[in-house]
Order: sequence, then structure tokens, then C-alpha cells
Amino acid sequence: MAEMSGANGVTLNIKDDVNEKRSETSPGWLPFVQKVIAEILGTYFLIFAGCAAVVVNADKDKVITMPGIAIVWGLVVMVMVYSVGHISGAHFNPAVTIAFATCKRFPLKQVPAYIAAQVIGATLASGTLRLLFNGNHNHFAGTFPTGTDLQSFVVEFIITFYLMFVISGVATDTRAIGELAGLAVGATILVNVMFAGPISGASMNPARSLGPAIVSNNFKGIWIYLLGPTSGAIAGAWVYNIIRFTDKPLREITKSASFLKSPARNGSN
Repeated sequence: MAEMSGANGVTLNIKDDVNEKRSETSPGWLPFVQKVIAEILGTYFLIFAGCAAVVVNADKDKVITMPGIAIVWGLVVMVMVYSVGHISGAHFNPAVTIAFATCKRFPLKQVPAYIAAQVIGATLASGTLRLLFNGNHNHFAGTFPTGTDLQSFVVEFIITFYLMFVISGVATDTRAIGELAGLAVGATILVNVMFAGPISGASMNPARSLGPAIVSNNFKGIWIYLLGPTSGAIAGAWVYNIIRFTDKPLREITKSASFLKSPARNGSN
């Protein structure tokens, strides 16, 4: 859900938005505030739609079904990526933000604001659902391990690795068809929810788990959904950056740490 823009900025659009002309009267902080607001709204609608499907399914005798829930998650991610990806990069996920920051594809100083925006959006969405359903669901679509904690942690690591690997490929590599990034990311979410949902809840997103946990005041197994997705996303981003530069020998890559640098700086892709 992110793409190189300039040296360190991240956006969805391959035609980076950093080059857009700003009005001379606009304050310098305004674009960043717009990005933060976009992250709040994007995360809100993402969590609201996805968790609403879970809550309605529980409230209406499984009318949506597990495949239906997976489809809702995939579609809402795709829609929101295309809606605000050109504004904020459409992270909606602290794990994605942190992963890009570790690979120098997102400004480190902006990470706290993005994470705060994502958690706020997720918490507001969860709170809205609680009000709509009068607090009848004590978990409010939170994510809880159904097996062992270790099993859920490994599942979260793998599916977030997979998600971040896809994001890195379709949204940051200029050789990819950037216009299909939203579709590819949404499809990946759908697939992951289908097979991992019954095991760990298929969070892939610390904000997705933390928001409902805050609203329901139930933090059971929350460490799984903070550490699993974050470590998986970092690993996925780094692995893709390593294989991105296939025109260089491994010795040169590891010696110069070029896999942590942007294609623009290396002059190759």
C-alpha cells in the first residue's frame, strides 16, 4: 500500500505526488496533516466495514459466512487503497508503516503520527460498532487465538509476511503495474482471511486488533497481534528488497547494504 516518492516518502501512486505544486499561501505542514487525516478516515472505514461483517454475521445467525467476511475485508481494503492511496500511501496498518520505515521507504519521524492515526481510526470504528449494536457483543470483532499462542503468532507472522511481500512488489517496484496494486493487496487480504481467520482471526494489522481490544477492554493475547504482524511485515519488506536487485551479485548487495536503499539512489531496479 505504499510506493517510493522522492527519496523517503511513501505513496500508492507510482507517479509520486511529491511533485505536485503547492500554493504559495499553503502552510508547509498542511500536506502532512492531510495524510494523517486520510489515514484516520481510511483506517476507520476499513475496520468499520470489516468488523461490521464479523459482528453482523454473529448477530444474524451466520448470514454472511466466513467466505463473505473474507470478501468484505478484501473489497474494503481495495476500495480504500484506491480512495486515499494517492494522499497518504494507504497504510492503514502500523506494521506496514514500520516495515517501510525500516527499509527507508518512509520518513522515520512520521511513523508515530501515522501509527497514532491508525489506532485512532480503528478505535473509533470499533466504538461506533459497539454503539450500533448496543454493546451486545462482548468481543466486538476482536481477534483472539483459537489454538495455542505460538500457533497464532506463527500464522500472523506468515500471512503478514505474505501481505507485505505483495505490497512491496506491486506498489513500490516501478517494474510492476502500479494501477493494480489495490486489487492485488485486496485479493491477498481476502485469501489470508479465508484460511487464517479460523486460526488467529487473520489480523495482519496491530491497529485492527488493538482498536476492538480498547473498546471491549479485552487484551487477551494482544501481544500476538502486535508482534506477529509487525515482525512479519518487516521480514516481508526486507526479503522483497533483497530480491529486487537481481542484477547485482549477492556479495555486492550485502556489502553495500544496497537493499536498504531506494531504486532511485541505486540507479537500478
